[in-house]
Amino acid sequence: MRILIRMMSVLAALLMAGVASAQTTTLKVVMLSDLKILDPIWTTAYIVRDHGYMIYDTLFALDAKLQIQPQMVDTWKVSDDKLTYTFVLRDGLKFHDGAPVTAEDCVASLKRWGARDAMGQKLMQFTKEMTVVDAKTFTLALKEPFGMVLEALGKPSASVPFIMPKRIAETPPDKQISEFIGSGPFVFKKDLWRPGDKVVYEKFADYKPRPEPASGLAGGKRALVDRVEWVVLPDTQTAVNALIAGEIDMMQQPPFDMLPLLEGTKGIKVIDLNTLGTHFALRFNTLHKPFDDPRIRQAALYALSQKDSLDAGVGNPKYEKVCKDIFGCGTPLSTTKAWEDKLNGDAAKSKELLKAAGYDGTPIVLLHPTDLAAGVIAPVAKADLEKGGFKVDMVSIDWQTVLARRSRKEAPSAGGWSAFITTLATTDILDPVVSFFTGAACEKASIGWPCDEKIEKLRDDYARTTDPAKRKELAEALQVRLAEYPTYAPLGQYNMPVAMRDNISGNLEAPATVFWNVTKK
Repeated sequence: MRILIRMMSVLAALLMAGVASAQTTTLKVVMLSDLKILDPIWTTAYIVRDHGYMIYDTLFALDAKLQIQPQMVDTWKVSDDKLTYTFVLRDGLKFHDGAPVTAEDCVASLKRWGARDAMGQKLMQFTKEMTVVDAKTFTLALKEPFGMVLEALGKPSASVPFIMPKRIAETPPDKQISEFIGSGPFVFKKDLWRPGDKVVYEKFADYKPRPEPASGLAGGKRALVDRVEWVVLPDTQTAVNALIAGEIDMMQQPPFDMLPLLEGTKGIKVIDLNTLGTHFALRFNTLHKPFDDPRIRQAALYALSQKDSLDAGVGNPKYEKVCKDIFGCGTPLSTTKAWEDKLNGDAAKSKELLKAAGYDGTPIVLLHPTDLAAGVIAPVAKADLEKGGFKVDMVSIDWQTVLARRSRKEAPSAGGWSAFITTLATTDILDPVVSFFTGAACEKASIGWPCDEKIEKLRDDYARTTDPAKRKELAEALQVRLAEYPTYAPLGQYNMPVAMRDNISGNLEAPATVFWNVTKK
């Protein structure tokens, strides 16, 4: 009898294990590119930002109405003179290694982020000191009022002020971290990471979500699947076929020319989760010839064509828009002042400006990301620039190699670069402070390293005021200055829907692709 009872117990345990295994839910997703760099502070690449949202958390976050909400912070207060902010962390915050999140971790993380990010640099410029009060409390004291403290701490996109353990955050900002431990809803499984194959994340059982519903990047981050796998399928046709066959669950950036097929396929739904949209962009390297001369960068603005870029990169009026607004079309600071005559493919005007500037034929080394959806506009940009009188050497490489090469300051002829094609989410260009491509703080500026005192003064003045009318005036003045001293060329606005199986639900509208709140039936 005892033997029979024991056998029944073993059988019951096996059955329960089988049920548990069957209930393990894995979400398989093809992202915009492979993931090879893992430090979301070291690079502004969106694939690394999305990785950051999987495993890290933030002090504040942007909700679906573009309002800043507390995330890791429980309560905060501001002194009457607007110079001292006091932040108290909420209970239950824990890193993936089991250690509690402390105020020391937050201060160290903000310092490292503030050394690299354009908005973070502005915050640190106005900051007198950050002081740890106790395990859950720290203060941020300003030298003078800064009107965007919470906006900076809740910055939604690259680079995001993610909170890391102090020992990791103390890594010099110009070096990549080697440990990837956060306190977010998913754990990065480094032992299962296979560059070129897949990235694996598992639900963090000890994550304590906020009590309110998820909204945008804010609210309760509830991991409702046990595992998320980012599957690498560089060939878009293969990825689309895999989605249709049910071999993957979601595709972050399906090609525009295949959207009609996906929209008409049973079992597939196509949804726009980032309604503010995204922008194609060509970033200039201002350190070396030919783009060290702002007159030659102006010539490029005339040679390039938004329409040509959108025709190649999107090719569907439903999803594209010519947009010469540095701060995004339809946003509070939207204006086309000083840019109406640019980005129209005016080859004659470009040649005229090149002649006046004494362009000597130094080739533009244009980095062409072959595995990125935006990469298709690089050959178009090359053709437009050549029509405008430039000599262009296009280097075709994968996006991860672009990310590594664009950080180099060597001359283009010595392994550096002159320009590269990328994308900018509208939330990354909403105002002069958040927009890292408008920053011109010389060696502290984002890749490309523009250097202009007038631009920085306008950004500082914008940061000092909270008056909407004054902000609008300063933003317009900055847009005019950027036409005189270009830091990049906006190449058109578009909306990029995601495609997924119809058994996937709960995806949040947000400026980054996130996987909390997502269910799979």
